[in-house]
Amino acid sequence: MCNFAKTFLLKDILLITPPFTQLNTPYPATAYLKGFLNTKNITSFQMDLGIEVILELFSKKGLTEIFDAVANKELDMTLNSERIMALQDEYVKTIDSVIEFLQGKNPTLARQICSGNFLPEASRFEQLDDMDWAFGSMGMQDKGKHLATLYLEDLSDFIVECVDENFGFSRYAERLGRSANSFDELYTSLKGEITYIDNITLKILVQKIEQTKPKLVCFSVPFPGNLYSAFRCAKYVKNHFPDTKVSMGGGFPNTELRDLKDTRVFEFFDYITLDDGELPIELLLKTIQVTESIEVKRTFLMENGEVVYKNNTSRHDYKQSEVGTPDYSDLLLDKYISVIEIANPMHSLWSDGHWNKLTMAHGCYWGKCTFCDISLDYIKVYEPIHAKILVDRMEELITQTRENGFHFVDEAAPPALMREVALEILRRNLTVTWWTNIRFEKSFTSDLCVLLKSSGCIAVSGGLEVASDRLLELIKKGVTVEQVAKVTRNFTESGIMVHAYLMYGYPTQTIQETIDSLEMVRQMFELGILQSGFWHQFAMTAHSPVGMNPEEFGVTPQLNDITFANNDIQFKDKTGINHDKFSFGLKKSLFNYMHGICFEYPLQDWFDFKIPNTKIDSNFIYDCLQEEESQLQTKPNAKIIWIGGKPSVEIFTKSKKGNSWEMMKLIFHDKRETFNISVEKEKGEWLVLLLNKIHIANDKRMNYQEVKTDYDNFGFEEFELFWYSKPIFALREYGLLVL
Repeated sequence: MCNFAKTFLLKDILLITPPFTQLNTPYPATAYLKGFLNTKNITSFQMDLGIEVILELFSKKGLTEIFDAVANKELDMTLNSERIMALQDEYVKTIDSVIEFLQGKNPTLARQICSGNFLPEASRFEQLDDMDWAFGSMGMQDKGKHLATLYLEDLSDFIVECVDENFGFSRYAERLGRSANSFDELYTSLKGEITYIDNITLKILVQKIEQTKPKLVCFSVPFPGNLYSAFRCAKYVKNHFPDTKVSMGGGFPNTELRDLKDTRVFEFFDYITLDDGELPIELLLKTIQVTESIEVKRTFLMENGEVVYKNNTSRHDYKQSEVGTPDYSDLLLDKYISVIEIANPMHSLWSDGHWNKLTMAHGCYWGKCTFCDISLDYIKVYEPIHAKILVDRMEELITQTRENGFHFVDEAAPPALMREVALEILRRNLTVTWWTNIRFEKSFTSDLCVLLKSSGCIAVSGGLEVASDRLLELIKKGVTVEQVAKVTRNFTESGIMVHAYLMYGYPTQTIQETIDSLEMVRQMFELGILQSGFWHQFAMTAHSPVGMNPEEFGVTPQLNDITFANNDIQFKDKTGINHDKFSFGLKKSLFNYMHGICFEYPLQDWFDFKIPNTKIDSNFIYDCLQEEESQLQTKPNAKIIWIGGKPSVEIFTKSKKGNSWEMMKLIFHDKRETFNISVEKEKGEWLVLLLNKIHIANDKRMNYQEVKTDYDNFGFEEFELFWYSKPIFALREYGLLVL
């Protein structure tokens, strides 16, 4: 690159997400930080090293170099790797076209991929018969993406076996970062030989540092699978760019490094910051630039040969309204690749397509679940963002990224704020697609779900956890199985997909409760009120109520000396049950239920060991759903909103027993059908005026009491009789919402 270009890129801070997180969309932390730094006129550049390394590896040049490197080794390969090696010319020939297809640049290739005999096939394609059944009649593009994903996974298997055992598309050397109470193993690995992937990573990193010449390099490390690469890169920066300071923040240090003591960590990093990164990074840059004052926020550093934790500023963290709009510039947005790995509709949202990431509220409005890190700021400090600011940011991001898909990455999006965001989206007449994580609480009425769907919400995920009322109470989830069933029904009927996080192995959970929980899940899928789910085995973390007070939950922790990471804690449950053995049966049954089959199988069929019969009545969930939400009670402060169109009007005369009076027919057209209602002419005239006043496009909202007063002011009587009449109930079916 020419000197002019290098000068042009000079920046104060270089923000880096190390390999690897996602293939389809950038992890948002650096975009959040860059958006904040813009508000302070601090220059920054951001990069997702992961996608850049992937694109380097999976290219004609990259694969040629891999195959050449393997050819020069003496390896005892599996038959699968021998096959891939023999087909190397076919892989080299097709790789660039496949990557372009997965980037959305070459859609016509789908037909060639799907017609067969285009992609070389190794062991991943052996599951195709099952996949055809699991995916059903996929569209051409999706099926092409799935086959191309299998092709990449074959190549990944080859790399793991023959080139670098730590490789993975969404993680690298993850094992070294998991439950690493001691730094020893990771340190030894970092002292070892630089790997094939490391070489590619460092080459790209050096190019960017030479272009930007930053004063501070900040690595955002969200997961254990990013940790090794962050350390490897940080050490290289310290060795080869000694005037540049290096910092680490993000999800991993925020949860795992709060008890850091090992001085060797600071051979790699100058600073490690915890929790919200905006103010800590601003102060670090100031500290670097103005050496006489060292004022830092939640920062580990070295002083006098020891690790110290400093929080010596009186300044408070920035409010969410002050941190600016995330800025995705610098990132290679048009080069991320969409993959479809498994037949799970929610997982396909995570891995397919670009999503602009935003947060409705910092922290969790509930903040009570006993398995969750509720003692840490990212959960504990709850601060919602005003709906108008959020939708302003959405519009800015649409302009910036030219993408209108949004993933709100909340711990649990607040229902009241979701409602206001949906109203604001509709008021501005925006076309967006969005999804988020929620709690299955009773606030999600049928009407609210219809509103959310109208605003572009396509999916929600939430924790059903252990589908047992005893355990849900112990978890302090604040929901019951019956309530979850009703809420998932409301979402499903509005056309919003529902994914449930499911948990097994919670402290004191019995075998009977595990089987009963599975039966609850079976019934929910059979009734069609869940579309997606995933079983997770309970893990005890150091910052959760269970981890902090294990004796209250009947578990005995196996504690180690902590000098490095501290999050996952091994434990023994007083029940003595080996919950691991349920994993395969739970996941296999769920896979089938998600595809609408095998509901009639006895639960015993999913397990190769004896289980008790379920104690749950076979109609339990069905019976829960029979109690309908009453439409005959409306709270005075409930908002009344009309999201339908303007009706056309016809006047006609009605006669009965010699009496005649004028009636009004209101004719409505929604997206799918035409319907009409008939009311007395005067009430019809009032209703037309009302629908205009309460239309979604209006800023001012009317509540039920105000609507009643408006009706009374027109001289009409018995508002309740009119409000609960057939014509109004018909409007309730087509867009008259009570929120």
